[in-house]
Amino acid sequence: MKFIDESKIEVIAGDGGNGAASFRREKFIAKGGPDGGDGGWGGSVYAVADCNINTLVDFRFARMHRARNGESGRGADCYGKGADDVILRMPVGTLITDINSGETIADLTRDGEKTLLAKGGKGGLGNIHFKSSTNRAPRQCTPGEEGERRELQLELKVLADVGLLGMPNAGKSTFIRSVSAAKPKVADYPFTTLHPNLGVVRVSTEKSFVIADIPGLIEGAAEGAGLGHQFLRHLARTRLLLHLIDIAPMYEGIDPVYEAHAILNELKKYDESLYNKPRWLILNKLDLVEDRAEKVSAFLKAFGDDVRHFTISAITGEGCKELTFAIMEHLDEVAAQERQAIADSAQESEIYTLSE
Repeated sequence: MKFIDESKIEVIAGDGGNGAASFRREKFIAKGGPDGGDGGWGGSVYAVADCNINTLVDFRFARMHRARNGESGRGADCYGKGADDVILRMPVGTLITDINSGETIADLTRDGEKTLLAKGGKGGLGNIHFKSSTNRAPRQCTPGEEGERRELQLELKVLADVGLLGMPNAGKSTFIRSVSAAKPKVADYPFTTLHPNLGVVRVSTEKSFVIADIPGLIEGAAEGAGLGHQFLRHLARTRLLLHLIDIAPMYEGIDPVYEAHAILNELKKYDESLYNKPRWLILNKLDLVEDRAEKVSAFLKAFGDDVRHFTISAITGEGCKELTFAIMEHLDEVAAQERQAIADSAQESEIYTLSE
């Protein structure tokens, strides 16, 4: 299945049915009075997050989604039938934005989460609502309201705890194959991943985390070189970035330090908050290096940025286990801090309420 992570759609809710102006006509009942029923509600359009869907490909060609109109009211106090709602199933992690206003409609981050995209119109009133002691034969009725109509931008941001960052051929796909059950394409020649891959890394029977591998960046991505920045959105929800670096380049003349800084520059151009996320250096392809200690020391000295680093060989698995344990420990600490922050916020809110 082709991976699609953005799309534009139009949603149109149904109009409400019209109210009826009708009078009771029966034998021996000369003045039966008004009996026009109300119109039915128009169908609404909803979005529901579904964990069984991982791409927006269903919305690439089906751009317009329309709900039916409600039925009009009829005589004999018959109310019009309301139209069925339209349910659009989207991947978990979909961000829905109104194109015209720029308003964020919803951010579907939980499986089964449901949100209203376009509300159906209310049905019109029949003439039974207008009768009174002074108006015993009302001929008034109201038309149904129009349903909402919106143009929406759908943007998928995959949900992952850890994101992999690096140049093409840095070994990101090999690493995710080594530590999880994901099987992205790898080969002994340089190429880049064309779409994001997700892998679940199980550290123990009770602990695991999700890691995301996105297509590699190259220098000049901000100006549209390579795949550009189109997949960096998938790192926005991560709690930790792993910056993989090929410490043993395939071709002479490639400087790992220069490439590492080029990646960080592109990241900073794209999003300052993403650049400021916790980030670890992962020096990969250790199996191809003879004087390991000297090579690593020289790289760190030239790189200059004082960040936590690990040395691994993704293809042999050397150092990968220790890295996954360190990642799990870091994620547990972040989760504990988030829980504490929520508890503190709730306590402050309670104190403020009592003081009032």
